[in-house]
Amino acid sequence: MKLETIAFNNLRRRKSRLAFLIAGLLIGVSTVVTLISLSTTLTEDVQKKMENYGANILITPHSDDLSLNYGGISLGGVSLDPQEIHQEDLIKIMSIRNHLNISVVAPKVLGAMIVNGERVMIMGVEPDKEFRLKKWWKVNGRPIEESHELVAGASVAQKLGLQMGDKVEIGGETFTLTGILEKSGSQDDQILIAALPTAQRLLGKEGIVSLVEVAALCANCPVTDMVDQISEVLPGADVSAIQQVVKTRMHALNQFRNFSLAVAAVVLLIGALVVFVTMMGSVNERTREIGIFRALGFRRAHIMRLILFESTLVSIIAGIFGFLIGMGVTYLILPLMTDNEVALHWDPMLGGGAVLLALLVGTLASFYPALKASRLDPTEALRAL
Repeated sequence: MKLETIAFNNLRRRKSRLAFLIAGLLIGVSTVVTLISLSTTLTEDVQKKMENYGANILITPHSDDLSLNYGGISLGGVSLDPQEIHQEDLIKIMSIRNHLNISVVAPKVLGAMIVNGERVMIMGVEPDKEFRLKKWWKVNGRPIEESHELVAGASVAQKLGLQMGDKVEIGGETFTLTGILEKSGSQDDQILIAALPTAQRLLGKEGIVSLVEVAALCANCPVTDMVDQISEVLPGADVSAIQQVVKTRMHALNQFRNFSLAVAAVVLLIGALVVFVTMMGSVNERTREIGIFRALGFRRAHIMRLILFESTLVSIIAGIFGFLIGMGVTYLILPLMTDNEVALHWDPMLGGGAVLLALLVGTLASFYPALKASRLDPTEALRAL
């Protein structure tokens, strides 16, 4: 009779012990799979938001300001040699080494104008780029399409009593309000948005932009290096990375990942102890059986192979079902941990890793019981007959 057949028969006879062994490993493996898949999916979600939502590089005019303070009283500042950003220079941004990582370059001009007797901030943008960059903007109506159209922030529209389709006079020119931004609680609520050339003309800033937002098309690309590269081609501008929010969340996810690994290690240790205790009990119960095998000519290596083969079968079953259960738990928990729909990826590498992990834990936990079984004295074992 082959060792494999003996192992199968033994597991089939002891179904309760088999279930206990599988459960010990399955809980550990499914916990590891759940925590790893959760942290991986949430990290991908943050990276996707970094790629698709908002700018992560800001370009502003360079100025040397002297802040005048005396006795705790601010007297304002004096600007020394103020610089301006010329729109024609922005093409240089696409000449940097990492230009393929640039998704959107969105210039804008800012200034104050009198509208309906109120002083209002005007922001000129390139609509196709700005509304692609600010995907969180929700417009009641539609974005700007023509040069004499406006989109108003929620607060300024309320302040001026504007409704969709209203005619608004600014600087002697008449504009049509095509959309109103939903209230966001940010400075966007306070602005009137116009086409960039139109706003430049109204503000007397033809060819000049107040600031530029750049979105890098990557999560792990060298944003810091890109800042340096843009600074080289635009020496008259201050270039900085806007990564604080994303970095904060990524730091939180890294801490969650580290905590997950620690929890997974503890659960796996408990699972290994369950397997160890169960296999030791099995060896003690099978003293007579092992003695008969030894009397029939089974060598110590055969006994070890028998015990380890049983643990291998149990580990493979636990690894497969642990992966499936872990992914199922992740599918249920994921909507509770993110505010948008995130796709769950079934990673074959994670499945293979789950089976290998179960094999490793099961084999290590069963090694000493197998070694003890192989060292049993057949004469002592047969005395129990």
